[in-house]
Amino acid sequence: MSAPHMTTEVDQPVDETRNWWHRSHPTFAAITGFFAGMLFVTALPGGFAALLRWLFSYETAETLFPLVLIALALPIFLLAKRKTRRFGIFMVIGMVLTALVVLGVASLVLYFMVQIDG
Repeated sequence: MSAPHMTTEVDQPVDETRNWWHRSHPTFAAITGFFAGMLFVTALPGGFAALLRWLFSYETAETLFPLVLIALALPIFLLAKRKTRRFGIFMVIGMVLTALVVLGVASLVLYFMVQIDG
């Protein structure tokens, strides 16, 4: 005999209010959100710049590049919706940590380059 929260192959889940995030591994939202945030910070601006440069002249692509900030609506939307909030939180954490690492490494490299040159 199965417990009320268990399901069989032919039965539907008893608790229909649970979403698919909770049916999978407990760290699924955390890991995928974090790495999605990393990709969002690194690959999205580069891909957008490459697409603009492919479609337009250099000057036009340069003026249109700030439109990449519209993509920030995605994490804001994920944080606003209750079902995607956990994923959105980890996505923002991945974005912030990636940005901090990139800025920290860039500042250290610049510092050492100035020290060696000077």
